Order: sequence, then structure tokens, then C-alpha cells
Amino acid sequence: MTSTQVIVLVLVVLVVAAVAAALVIAGRRRALRQRFGPEYDRAVAEQSSRSAAERELRDRQRRHAELTLTPLTPEARDRYAAAWEELQVRFVDSPHETVSDAHELVTRLISERGYPTGDFSDQIAHLSVEHARTLGHYRDAHEIHERNARGEASTEDLRQAVVHYRALFADLLGTEPVGSRPAQPDTTPTSHSESADQPSPTESHPTSPPQQRTPHDVPTR
Repeated sequence: MTSTQVIVLVLVVLVVAAVAAALVIAGRRRALRQRFGPEYDRAVAEQSSRSAAERELRDRQRRHAELTLTPLTPEARDRYAAAWEELQVRFVDSPHETVSDAHELVTRLISERGYPTGDFSDQIAHLSVEHARTLGHYRDAHEIHERNARGEASTEDLRQAVVHYRALFADLLGTEPVGSRPAQPDTTPTSHSESADQPSPTESHPTSPPQQRTPHDVPTR
């Protein structure tokens, strides 16, 4: 074998090795994208490089594997669903307290499933492995919860917080906590005098959503 042939052979081996390495990296990247969804892009934006972001996400997977996660029993699932339905009903009369209650209920569910509940960023890291697609909701809810504690959240903010909390709550629960059908409006006819004396829903609750709500909306009067 001539020296030229040796050089060509070495170059071919190097090219094949480079292609194989690129395929491995691409496969790992694709797996991380599929697993973390929007959290992948968020990690890339927050880290100094894509490689650093992917190392962070693989580290999350490693730490998540060390957890002992517990599935909910049917009884526990029913108990949490009932607690959430009661919480949504209370929102109309006490929105500030309801957001605090929603925060506590979601935290309790996170703990019962086996996730840590101390540091918020640690919670996010562990939850992102299996619940990445609802973490944006959880972050928004947590931010409004903190503003609520400072007295800076509006009623609409608080309604949105409960909607956001519900997204992660349903994801952890494995089912919608209440029926997806919005409450039906009262169709009982009223006399002209009765309707004139009673304020309209818009006048009574200017921040209430329209009657056709999404399944994640909080009941309002």
C-alpha cells in the first residue's frame, strides 16, 4: 500500500467517524427535544451554548431517575379532583385566598407524587423531565402567586393563576380535575321588572370571562 493510499484510507476513516459522531449527537439532541419540548428551547436560551444546555437537561434526567415517584390511587385522584372543584367554586367570593389555596394544593400533589417541593427551581428541574409541556403554566402561576402575596395582582391575574395552576395539576393528576363542560347559564325566564332591578353579569363582575369558557377557565358568576 502506497503512502497516498494510506492517507486516503485515514481520511475515509476520519470522515466516517465524524459522520457517526454527528449522527449520535443528532440522535441525542432529537431525543432531548422530544422529551423536554419547550423546556429544551428555554434551556438553550438560558445557557451559554447548546452543548451546555443539553448537559443540563441530561443532568435533570439523571437526577429525576433517582426519585421514587408514586402513582396516585383512584381514591387519592378522586380526593384531589374534589378539592380542586371546591377550590374553583370559592374563587368567585375570595380570589386572593383561592390562589394561595391553589398553590398549596398543587404543592401537596407534587409532594405526594414524589417530587421535591423545597426550592422552586429544583421543582422545575425535576418536573421538566415528565411534565415539561405544562411548566410554562406553572411558572406563570408561581409568578402571579408571588405578586398576590405582595398585594400586586388584579382579579384577572388571579383568575389566570388558577387556570395556569390547573394545567400542571391536571397533568400530575392524569385527568381533568373537573368536567370539561362549562357551567350552563341560568335560562329561567324573568319578568321585565325583575331584570330591570338586577344588574347584568357584566355590571356585577366586569372581569368575569364570557359564558363560553374553555375547559380550563375558572367558574365565575
